Amino acid sequence: MELVLLARGRRAAILGQMLFLGFVVLQVADALTTLLFLHHGVGEANPLIRVALSACADPRLALAAPKLFAVALGFYAWRSDRRGLLRKMNVLFALCAGWNLMAMAVR
Repeated sequence: MELVLLARGRRAAILGQMLFLGFVVLQVADALTTLLFLHHGVGEANPLIRVALSACADPRLALAAPKLFAVALGFYAWRSDRRGLLRKMNVLFALCAGWNLMAMAVR
């Protein structure tokens, strides 16, 4: 019985790590697709990112702060064992990055 519980705990820990790693990759993908978007003259739809972009001359730096903050929140969600929240955030950012790519393909 104890071995089964240990195996479940180990699987849950690995799942949490994979969800967090996926979250970090999706943050990078969202940032890169946003930069591609901006490079082609398309405006940013997210009002918070728009404010960051208007406050900073370099869009890479403007995106770095919110993305680092998002990764910190993702890290907190992972360490506090909120796998459901991480899963939902991964879906959201996968949709954002996919939307950016689709919009660039149509443009």
